[in-house]
Amino acid sequence: MATSLAEDPDKAFQYAKKARGLAARVGIVRETCAIAAYQAGDWSAALAEFRAARRLTGRNTYLPLMADCERALGRQDRALEIATGREAQEADRQTQIELKIVESGIRRDQGLPDAAVVALQVPELTEQRIRPQYARLYYAYADALVDAGREEDAREWFGRAASADVDGETDAAERYEDSDDLGFDDLELDDDDAADAEDESAEDADADDADADDADDADADADDADADDEDSDEESAEDEGADAPAEADGDHPDEPLS
Repeated sequence: MATSLAEDPDKAFQYAKKARGLAARVGIVRETCAIAAYQAGDWSAALAEFRAARRLTGRNTYLPLMADCERALGRQDRALEIATGREAQEADRQTQIELKIVESGIRRDQGLPDAAVVALQVPELTEQRIRPQYARLYYAYADALVDAGREEDAREWFGRAASADVDGETDAAERYEDSDDLGFDDLELDDDDAADAEDESAEDADADDADADDADDADADADDADADDEDSDEESAEDEGADAPAEADGDHPDEPLS
C-alpha cells in the first residue's frame, strides 16, 4: 500500500509506519518507511529510518539518501562527511556516483558552483557511449553547468541526459527543449537586427543617390552658365566689329592729295 501511493506521499508514509509497527526488525520494512518519509519531506524521520535499514541490511546503497537528508536539514558538513567518507569509498560504483551527485548539490548550497561542476567530473562522463544508468549523472552535470553560467555546455548534457533517460525519471527532455527555444529566440532577434541594418543601408543608399543627383544638377547648371558666357562674349565681339570704321584697300585718307 505504501509503495503504490506515490501520488499521496503523506498517506503512503502513514501506511509505512503501520507496517513498521508490525515488523520493525525487518530491513525491507524499514527501507520502505524511510523512502516514504523521504518522499513526504520528513527528513528527520527518513534519516532515522535509513540508518535503521542500514544496520539491519548492511547495505551502503542508502548513503546517498542519508547524505541528502542531512543536506535538506541544513547540515552540509555532516552531509559532506557521508558523501566523501570512508564508507562512501567502499560502496559500489553506482552508489559512489549518486554520492557525487549529492556532493555537487552540497557545493552549490555552499555557493561554490565551479566546485559543484568539478565534483561530477568522473570517468563516466568521458565515455562516448550514452548509458541509461548514468542519466542522473548527465542531468546533475548539466544542472551544475547552468548554475556555473555555462549554458551552451549545459544544453549538450541535457541532450545526453534526455537520450539516456529512457524511463523518464528526469525532466531532461523539457530542459533541452527550453534551451532550444531560447536559441531560436536569439536567432529571431538576430534576424530583426539584420533587417534593421538592411533598412538603414537602403536609406543610406537613397541618400547617396539623392546627393549624386544634386551634384549632377549642379554640374549641368555650371555648364549652362559657361555656355551663356561664351555666347555673350561672341555677341560683344560682333558688336565691336560693327562699330569699327571701314577701310578700303589702298586708301589712306590722312595723306594729302597730289
